[in-house]
Amino acid sequence: MELEVKDSNGNLLKDGDSVTLIKDLKVRGSSAVLKRGTKVKNIRLTDDPEEVEGKIEGSMMVLKACFLKKA
Repeated sequence: MELEVKDSNGNLLKDGDSVTLIKDLKVRGSSAVLKRGTKVKNIRLTDDPEEVEGKIEGSMMVLKACFLKKA
């Protein structure tokens, strides 16, 4: 069975999609904040249906799908 990962609007996400943050997010273990509207290209799905991986500013981050919108 294939894992279904959905964004905040209910759209299905797949490997390689581009997404946009819908809310400012604090980065755990850092003082950095990811701003709303930041585009994340070429995401990768994880084993968790609520999370995706993406590269932001050169760093690989795990993001909650509920804070993303398919671009």
